[in-house]
Amino acid sequence: MADLFAETENPVEILPARKLAAKVAALYVAPFDHFETRPVEELRLGFDGIDGDFHAGATRRSGGREPWYPRGTEMRNERQLSIVAADELAIVAERMGLNEVKPEWIGANLVIEGVPQLSMLPSGTLLFFKGGVTIKVDAQNGPCRIAGRSVAEHAGMADHEAGALAFPKAAKRLRGLVAWVEKPGTIVAGEEISVRVPEQWIYRA
Repeated sequence: MADLFAETENPVEILPARKLAAKVAALYVAPFDHFETRPVEELRLGFDGIDGDFHAGATRRSGGREPWYPRGTEMRNERQLSIVAADELAIVAERMGLNEVKPEWIGANLVIEGVPQLSMLPSGTLLFFKGGVTIKVDAQNGPCRIAGRSVAEHAGMADHEAGALAFPKAAKRLRGLVAWVEKPGTIVAGEEISVRVPEQWIYRA
């Protein structure tokens, strides 16, 4: 049952932590020079992320998602991994009038099944993989035009620019999550995952 801090003028409702069971449906890695990924049977993870992956590194350069920094500022890399769900990508494809949107088209590293509304998992959620790896969710992965253009090209859309513009709207809150490695190791396809969702609340003060 939710806790309430009634002492304040604006009581804060706190939802308790919970555990979910999930499974690795597919794994992907990106070459060092491009964000699109290819399927693999395992991911070797260090504290810098996936070994050899396009998004590997302890730090990264800021871009359009960080307007508070000059573009290109070196900052902590909280986007080491991209996580998606097949059911959410199917909704995105339907909204765009496509037969499918494949995870590799948008640079996904992990497809996870068994978690309803995967993209809505809150920041701080921990993914404990049976083989020993732990990944920590940073935030939702905001859909961008670069990924949209990739979808349009691979899906054979006649107007690639229209597809690039359509994807951010169609994939809003359905594009999955970005995460970073808390405990390194190797993830294999079909591996079981214990998902630990932290306490949640809305800050209104």
